[in-house]
Amino acid sequence: MVRESKKESFMQGIMAIMFSQIMIKLFGLVYKLYLTNKEGFGDRGNAIYSSGFQIYALLLTLSSTGVPNAISKLVSERVAIGDNKGAHRIFKIAFVAFAFIGLIGTLILFFGAGYIANTMLQIPEAELTLVALSPSIFFVAIASVIRGYFNGKEQMKASANSQTLEQIFKTSLTIIVVEIIATFSTGNTVLMAAGANLATTLATFLGFTYLYLYYRSKRKEVWQDVNSSVSYKNQRIKTIIKQILVVAIPVSISSLLSAVNKNIDAFTVVRGLKTFLTEAQAKEQYGILSGKVDTLTSLPLSVNIAFAVALVPAIASAVARGDKKTVEKRISYSLLLTMLIGLPCTVGMFVFARPILNLLFPNAAEGAVVLQISSLTILFTVLAQTISGALQGI
Repeated sequence: MVRESKKESFMQGIMAIMFSQIMIKLFGLVYKLYLTNKEGFGDRGNAIYSSGFQIYALLLTLSSTGVPNAISKLVSERVAIGDNKGAHRIFKIAFVAFAFIGLIGTLILFFGAGYIANTMLQIPEAELTLVALSPSIFFVAIASVIRGYFNGKEQMKASANSQTLEQIFKTSLTIIVVEIIATFSTGNTVLMAAGANLATTLATFLGFTYLYLYYRSKRKEVWQDVNSSVSYKNQRIKTIIKQILVVAIPVSISSLLSAVNKNIDAFTVVRGLKTFLTEAQAKEQYGILSGKVDTLTSLPLSVNIAFAVALVPAIASAVARGDKKTVEKRISYSLLLTMLIGLPCTVGMFVFARPILNLLFPNAAEGAVVLQISSLTILFTVLAQTISGALQGI
């Protein structure tokens, strides 16, 4: 009976996250379509918007990417042996620690925006986008701790709902803010790009607010679990932070490589193409890569992330109980579904690259060859996601 209940919880968690990611990408595609087809924005606006966003994503990776999985793993291990008090203590300590880390990331991006935009990116117009994005790092860092805690307790809906709501706010606010700026600035591309990133900051704050209110609504239940702990083992704060970092740092490094990859594009594509093209043409080519191709190829990755997220606490708790059979079944099942997601997407985007771009971006449909090349990475990347989640849980 216990195993059947856990299995249903695992599947419910996957479905909640997968549905959330589908909604996130659909709404994300809506505002990408809006921005790319917006008069005065297009590929040039995407270049400004994305160059600033990639720096933000790099600092975001450092402050939060490994955190949810690390906390999820440690919390699920404690819960599996009846130590709910220890699980909650991990949450409290992590919240304070990563609030500090997130604040540092925000300050670096805010005060370093001018240097990053002018010297590193060589896109001076990106300075405002970096300033507008900087507060997001703090809110995402602390929100990731709350997500990790509830994921570890196998309550995936809290994380899924918060991310879905955040993307709905982001899409709605992006359209509203950009329309307002376009009206009052007579279509200033730089200000519209900054406004789009300001909408991201507002959305992350609202996403964190939802998680905070959710935690408060569950506070009575949380403290009942804490008081029912049967195997609490007191640990020093230093020890708990070390345990979190031991898991979070390797996860963050692997995610950091992906973020660094995008930043290498941001630093080198425009700089390199300016040797052969005009600056405006070079920025347009970078806009094609970052604004359209990366958006489309990340769609299957975002859906598949459900397995990586759900596998960590599910496998960690099974390992803590010594249940190897459950570990093997969940990994095999997840890999099978990952193949069923990744392979059709790879083939479909390669074969139908030009019709897809013509359909989605009728006012800026260039970039079919770049999409075909990038589509070849999808299958391998989704497999790596699932295997990483399994290894982190183990």
